[in-house]
Amino acid sequence: MNTKIASLLLTNFLLVTVVACSDARTTSEAPAPSSTISPTAAPQNTQAAMSDAQSETRKKQLDADIRAREQRNDAMGDTTKRPDSDLASEVRSKLEANIPKGNLTVESKDANVVVSGTVPSLNDLDKVKSLAMEIKGVKTVTIKAVVASK
Repeated sequence: MNTKIASLLLTNFLLVTVVACSDARTTSEAPAPSSTISPTAAPQNTQAAMSDAQSETRKKQLDADIRAREQRNDAMGDTTKRPDSDLASEVRSKLEANIPKGNLTVESKDANVVVSGTVPSLNDLDKVKSLAMEIKGVKTVTIKAVVASK
């Protein structure tokens, strides 16, 4: 009897999963899976995606993700010692949300963060260190990023 119930539950789960995923889109403007994008529409879609990545909602989402990781780390033990992979990811998220059109990479070793790449303006370059230092556990920030030439 239990095998039949388990089999029925699994079948229903798979059916719901297939139906739910068949028409999934990230935004209401996203094309349906079967449609094609014309070459003239691509720049508009790219611009819309870039705008969405820099939106206030996205910034709040990234900040919430950072806080959740910090809370998880605090619950697991030492509140000042953080995995380098978490630090790099959190700094990257912070920079992505606050520096539009930045092309940055982030590495962390022993809580010492190195930010490389390009930013669109000197003002953005000036923000990199303070934004990175907002992440709990970052000891130092070395900036190898430069302002992109036009």
